[in-house]
Amino acid sequence: MTESTGRSSGAEVAAETLALQALAWLAAQEEPAQRFLAASGAGIDDLRSRAGDPEFLGFVLDFLLSEEESLLAFAESARCAPESVMRARAGLPGGAVPNWT
Repeated sequence: MTESTGRSSGAEVAAETLALQALAWLAAQEEPAQRFLAASGAGIDDLRSRAGDPEFLGFVLDFLLSEEESLLAFAESARCAPESVMRARAGLPGGAVPNWT
């Protein structure tokens, strides 16, 4: 959200949109979905109830980024470059890449 308006920026909206696509893709994939649920501690109901939560959507993208096979399958399905998932993750809460210099 931008401080001055209280509204999400275009980049944040795009990041949330891609993350929602990733969540829908993940929910339709039996094995990756089970791994996500086990890793996150989330339940099936959480997938619906937290779909609008940018932090939860960040968890979804973190999961995809941690599993190359799932990342590539999602990117192919969504017709996007795998790198766009990383850029979207950076646009969600907790996704900023630290500057170590």
